[in-house]
This record gives sequence, C-alpha cells and structure tokens, in this order.
Amino acid sequence: MPPSLNVLLRSRALKLRLVVPDLGSPSLEEPINWVHSSDLEDPTPFLDRGQLLLTDGSQFAVDSPPTASGNRGRTSSEVSNERVYREYVRRLVDHGIVGLGFATQVIHGTLPQGLEEACRSQGLPLLEVPDRTPFIAIIRMVADYLAREEHARAEWSLQAQRALSRAALRPDGLTSILGELERQLHSWVALYDAAGNYVRMPRNRPVPSDIAGEVTQRVRSALDLGTRSASHLHIEGQSVTLQTLGRKGSLRGALVLGAIEPLDPARADIVNSVIGLASLALEQARTLDTARRHLRAGVFEQLLAGSIDVAGKTARQVWGQLPRDPLLVTASQQESPAPNLLEALELLADDHRGAVFYALRGELLVILAGQAHQGRVLELLERHGAVAGVSGETVMEALPAALEEATRAARRAAELGRALVNFSELSEGGMLGLLREEEAGPVARGLLQPLIARDAAEHTQLLETVREWFANDCVWDKTARRLGVHRHTLRNRIDAVGRILGLNLDGMRDRLELFAAVQFLEKDVSSR
Repeated sequence: MPPSLNVLLRSRALKLRLVVPDLGSPSLEEPINWVHSSDLEDPTPFLDRGQLLLTDGSQFAVDSPPTASGNRGRTSSEVSNERVYREYVRRLVDHGIVGLGFATQVIHGTLPQGLEEACRSQGLPLLEVPDRTPFIAIIRMVADYLAREEHARAEWSLQAQRALSRAALRPDGLTSILGELERQLHSWVALYDAAGNYVRMPRNRPVPSDIAGEVTQRVRSALDLGTRSASHLHIEGQSVTLQTLGRKGSLRGALVLGAIEPLDPARADIVNSVIGLASLALEQARTLDTARRHLRAGVFEQLLAGSIDVAGKTARQVWGQLPRDPLLVTASQQESPAPNLLEALELLADDHRGAVFYALRGELLVILAGQAHQGRVLELLERHGAVAGVSGETVMEALPAALEEATRAARRAAELGRALVNFSELSEGGMLGLLREEEAGPVARGLLQPLIARDAAEHTQLLETVREWFANDCVWDKTARRLGVHRHTLRNRIDAVGRILGLNLDGMRDRLELFAAVQFLEKDVSSR
C-alpha cells in the first residue's frame, strides 16, 4: 500500500506534529500518492486527488502578535484571514487532498489559529512542519516508500506468475490455477460454465450464500449477450469482478472474483494471465467438443437405422448408457443456434450420464431424455430462447416415428409463435386434428368458394344445407325435418351442391372430401 500520514508521523527524523485530527482517525490512514509543495492561493489546478500539500504560508497575511498582557482583540484583517483560510481549505477538501503540512518559523512564527479551525471544521488533516524539517525530506521519504512499494509489487507479481505457471503444469491444471489465484489475491474465485452453472472447485472457497443467487443471475445475463466483457459489480455491499471467457458468439464460461477492491496494475496482470490460461484451456476443449458432436450425430443415425446395439456400445465408451425406455424426443430447428446452447446441453448430458442424449441432424437439434429429466431439458431450451416440439412417450425401437412427431410439433410451435408444442396437442383430434394442424383451412375455403359464391349471389342456403345434412349423418328424412323442407327439396339441393363443386355425393370418397372441407372451413373461420 502507498504511505499514509501515520507513516510520516511515526518518522522521528521528520519530527512532524499532528494538529488535526486526533490520533486514531481513519483519515490518517488514507494513502498518499505524492507530495507537492505550493504557496499559491489556489494550488488545486496543479494537484491530483490523494496528494499531500506542503506550504510555508507565504500566501497568507501574518497574524498580529499578542499584546503584553497576553490578550489582543480581533482585527478586521484577522477576520478577513479567517475567510481566506476557510475558502482555501474548502478548495483542498473538494479536490481530494489527503492532508496539509504547514511550515512554522519560516513565514509564520506559529500555526495560524484560523487555519487550524478551518481544517478542524472541514475535516482536513493538518500537520505542523518544524523549521528544521525541509520539504524535500518529506518528499524524498514518500518517494522512497513508493519506490519500495513498486519494487515489492513487481516482485510479488513475478512470484505470483511463477506460481500460476507451476499450477498450470499440474494434471488438474485449471483447478490448480484458480486455487492459486485465490491464494494470491486473498479472495474467493468462482468459475461458471457456458450455461451459467457454478463449477465447484474442491480447493476453492464457495461464493457467499447471501449473494450466490444474484451472482449466478449476473453471470447468465453476461453469457447470454454472447460477447467478451469485464465488469465490476457491487452486490449486497460486496465488490465483485466478472469476466467472461471464450470468443465472441461462443463463450465458454465466466470467472468471478469477490471480496476485493478494484484491482491495482499488478493484481490486474495476474488476473489477465489467469483469464488467458483459462481461455486457452477451454478453447482446447472446444476441438474435442466438436469431435464429440460429430460422434453424437453418427450414433443418432445408427439409432434411427435400428442399429441400437452398435449405437449403445459406442455411446457407453464415451458418454455411458443411452436413455432408457420410455423416453421423450424433443426437436428444435437451429438455423442459427443460440449462444452456448450446445455447450449447455453438453454439460447437462455430462451431469446426467445415461439419462440425456442430444445430437445435431443438419439444422435440427434432437434431444432424448426420460420423463424424470425432461423438465431440465425444457428449462434449458426456454432459457436460450429455442422453439421446440416434444413427441409422445416412445421406445428406442420406434425412434423414427417419435422423431417425426417431435419435428411436426416443433414446426407447429414455430407457426404459432409458441416456445413449445407437445405432439399430444396435435393428435387429440385424431386424423382430422392432424390435418387441421397442416393449415387445411385455406384449401377448404378454395374448394367451397363456388358454393359460397352461389349462396351470396342467389341468396340460397346450400352451404348451410350441407352442414345440417352432415350433422344428421346424411339421413334424408331427419335432415329435411330439421330444415323444414320436403325430402325431395333436400335431395335437389344436395344434387345442386354436387354439380357446383364437381363431386359425386352418392359415393363415400366425395362425401368425405366435402365433409372434411366443411370441418376445416369452420376451423378456419373460428381462428380468424
């Protein structure tokens, strides 16, 4: 740390006397960045925050000496001096000066009372510098102290870099590096993976429980942006530094440092070294991840082809068992994958070995999981903004059909602007329900348009007659009674419908086509 006023006061060679404040005040421990001497009425343009100012007071008028009786009255010049002292001290305080050293027995025989009162009222530390203590001695002492501190910091930085290099050579390189960083900085260090999950390190202190949730949220927000970033945060009164790791658009995680003040250059160099080493270690793992994804795609194709035993043996050597029956298939179209989604899935599959499997099939992301782990899968997809469809429960032998179900549900989710659609929602209406989901309404409207146009032009009720006919299972007498017409009139209307639409309504096939068209038209009208 830089020197403080207490360091100067403890020096017997300088013989400084503390005037303001009392010993033990926290202000006496404020670091001194440099010492400057000036006799200007306003020296602040030439000063920096954190400096100690020395003056012999030549800019101030000398107070009148006391009378023979020891008492003297206040003159107008003394009242004016008090105002000058107050304004002078106020400028120093506003500028962030850590203290004022005033030389006596040079211009002023004693310390001006008005200056002492101004310093006391405004909280500026005031030191009396005796006439036998040259300003250069104070400046040299601070300069020497800063030089020793700089040398010590450089030596510490070198030793810390060597310690980190040795840690990087250990088998558990990344874990050892982070443990060494925590030891060097005397703070807690936390690593988060690409999904924003806290990675527990056996030798590292955990994130304080009172801020762990907020830290995780901040990390995930930074990772979701997909760009390299560094930020200094204050969470629940604690200082936290957050640095994302990896490349833009493909982040690998985040490093969080806590319980430390803003980093000085030496400690910043150490942190930057760790960030570089950690990023390199994570990037080296990226090549392995890419190879594993290609292997996943190959295993999935084997499953689709029915080579379940071969796929299972391959998977066991790399990931462990494949998900057991019954399982759910989740599909999501990934034209431009969300940042870190695949990394998050890799971590999820690794955490639940044998329970979750995923693969890329072109631009289609496919995930296999049992019901017990499906919630985690859907939570992850939702957090990354993926649109997905889920099949019904199936077994591995029926994987191709389940994949088709999930793909159809995902396509429907995209059409509806929803994050998730289950295939059960499509199949509830049987075959007609599936056809409705393929947007058959416009086709039905095109087929029935001649009938709609005839009703509009001639004020007939042919379409309503057809609806009632189908509603009564095509029974002539029952339909005629419901419509209040003769059965021959009803028959003539249905024959007219057949001629207008080019359908033979005496045959089952054309009847079914007309029935489906009426159903889809009603669905299309109700959805508008």
